[in-house]
Amino acid sequence: MARPQDHFSYAPGDTARRRSAMIISEALTSAESILATNGIVEARREAASLLMLAIKRDKTFLYAHPDYALTELEASTFESFLQRRATREPLQYISGVQEFYGLEFEVTPDVLIPRPETEMVVEHAIEILKSRATKRFCEIGIGSGCISISILHSVPDATAVGLDLSTSALNVARRNAEKLGSIERLELIESDLFAKSSGERFDVIVSNPPYVPSDDIEGLQPEVRDFEPRAALTDGRDGLSIISRIVEEAPRFLTSGGFLLMEIGIDQSTQVDAMFEPGIWHSPEFFPDLQGIPRLVCAELI
Repeated sequence: MARPQDHFSYAPGDTARRRSAMIISEALTSAESILATNGIVEARREAASLLMLAIKRDKTFLYAHPDYALTELEASTFESFLQRRATREPLQYISGVQEFYGLEFEVTPDVLIPRPETEMVVEHAIEILKSRATKRFCEIGIGSGCISISILHSVPDATAVGLDLSTSALNVARRNAEKLGSIERLELIESDLFAKSSGERFDVIVSNPPYVPSDDIEGLQPEVRDFEPRAALTDGRDGLSIISRIVEEAPRFLTSGGFLLMEIGIDQSTQVDAMFEPGIWHSPEFFPDLQGIPRLVCAELI
């Protein structure tokens, strides 16, 4: 991991005094330069986000009070946040939160950072579940819980089982479910796919599996490659092995006419389509993201 270039510098004299005297406008200008030097594209916006986090104020305060002098603690906290971001640690791990589907989720390095394209899984699951009597679904690899909890928030009479191989990820999901009022309707189980599930059948199975081919990992942004959990990104192979396992195992855990919804990677739709065996599945549908890339596969069990 590359070391961040540059850092806050202070004139000779008492560092604490200099830190306490730093004003917002100076802090933003200096931070923007440091972040830009370290490859952060939207350096000004991210500098502002880090400063708001450090001084616990909103954007309106930031720009209405450019001469506000940071306290010693605020300046020290801001510098710590800045140095972390300069290493390309994601802003979401520094703040500890990320918005998804209108809700705020806790995120840690134990879970993937929720992304906008994953909201497609949520939207289609909600549409299907609202037409079902039982409204029971399962998530494979629940991570932060953003998919399941968002569905539960939108479908008040739905219930879910969340499976994940990572105990740490399950702990994050549990805290999010407790904070967002869904814990009574969400059962969390440590399991490799369906291995430790009860064997019950669900109306819907959802998943954002590790679909990045191992050969593509080095080409990812440093924020993803160096900080997000590798096991949640890739299967260590071609990116298709976990998807294939889910497609193969899901029929034993879906009701007749139940649906499997999965996020998939770039250029994977043809291979994924071939995994769904005629006579077991209806022909799967693929839905594009905003860039026109097939990102969601939706298949109905016969």
